[in-house]
Amino acid sequence: MDLLALEESLSISINDIPFTITMHTPGSESDLVRGLLFTEGVYQDLEIHPKIILVESNVDGYPIKMDVQIPEGNLLKEFSGTRSMTSVSSCGICGKTELDDITSISSLQEDGILDAAMVEKMFEKMRNHQSAFDQSGGTHAAAAFNLQGELIVVKEDIGRHNAVDKVIGSLIYEGKLNQAKFLSVSGRISYEIVSKALVAGIPFLGSVSAPSTLAVETADKAGMTLLAFCRNDKLTVYTHPERMMQLEK
Repeated sequence: MDLLALEESLSISINDIPFTITMHTPGSESDLVRGLLFTEGVYQDLEIHPKIILVESNVDGYPIKMDVQIPEGNLLKEFSGTRSMTSVSSCGICGKTELDDITSISSLQEDGILDAAMVEKMFEKMRNHQSAFDQSGGTHAAAAFNLQGELIVVKEDIGRHNAVDKVIGSLIYEGKLNQAKFLSVSGRISYEIVSKALVAGIPFLGSVSAPSTLAVETADKAGMTLLAFCRNDKLTVYTHPERMMQLEK
């Protein structure tokens, strides 16, 4: 007997028009959809929440089809045709027909300083909430913190990008998006993870693993402080180190 990470497909439509199919771990579907539409730039109103309808569940009771009702005048961009295939658990931007110019986003304006000594403690807090990973070893996690190192929300999913979208969606629903200053992730930092954090206005992004070249380049241009290899009481600062309070030697 062995415990495996759950992976199910979730079909998302907007006003009954197909948007995308994402492979995800069941749970927090409304957070996932809310965060995905926000980070994709389709719907970004923080006050008025769209109506998310459960259309269909599978035999195990897991949602497999959801529809989001949004007045057409409130949609920020044409979404039909922006995705042409399934978004797999390892890639959140797979299936997109074009990439938005994320570097066109205004540089993040952040005067706060992050104490390097708190980084390991924040990752420990995230790790303590990874119950699905403890059971299966097959899920990722993302968590949001304020600059005091206080945990705001943590989510797990088989996809790194889904975990981030769930965190952002939860922050929006709770009205705490502006409180989130540090986003931690359990996997590598790719362009898509940086882009989601930038759209959410989160100035610090850290991972236990490595970043990609495009992730570092994008973070640098947009004014984000990117940290990687945050483990074993060490970390590497790749961009904008001026926002880090250095440890005393």
